[in-house]
Amino acid sequence: MSAATSGNSTDRASAESGATFRSRAWISKSLIAGVVLGVCFASAGFPVAIAADTLVNRKAPEFVRKDLNGTSIDLKSLRGKVVLLDFWATWCAPCLLEMPDFGAWQNRYGARGFQVIGISMDDEPAPVRRVVGKMKLNYPIAMGDARLGSRYGGVLGLPLTYLIDRNGVVRAQFQGETDVKTIEEQLKLILDHR
Repeated sequence: MSAATSGNSTDRASAESGATFRSRAWISKSLIAGVVLGVCFASAGFPVAIAADTLVNRKAPEFVRKDLNGTSIDLKSLRGKVVLLDFWATWCAPCLLEMPDFGAWQNRYGARGFQVIGISMDDEPAPVRRVVGKMKLNYPIAMGDARLGSRYGGVLGLPLTYLIDRNGVVRAQFQGETDVKTIEEQLKLILDHR
């Protein structure tokens, strides 16, 4: 093999090695940027859909909370009803978009044994009261906290909605922005199942 041929092989191998290194570096930087952007969006109050541990086909964790009017909400006392449990916050745009539909479903399906419960993950009740008053919601809203959120698998992105059957078993879980028609279809199936 001549020196010219050997030099070309070395140059080609060096160029390919450099391209592979640059490609791997670009992938690493892209992954890091994605994680940083996710953290920034989450800390800025934007909902980031990170899957919580699933509770589907398990008993819903029981809780007792006071709603914004001081009335007690006891999940166990709602056995015999289908419950839509919605974790939300005033700064979560997708949450605010689906809440009027939940209120309409409360009117439409309430007589069939359906109850919506909202759990606000805001830090203070004042903004929650303003939103509830503005929307004229017809279902109870209670304040949530990290302890309640952790019992429901960790509320790592909002909205987080559960459909709980008449026996207190979670039958569907929706993490992040979800088409309300999809939620309503599941709701109807659970309501129809006796």
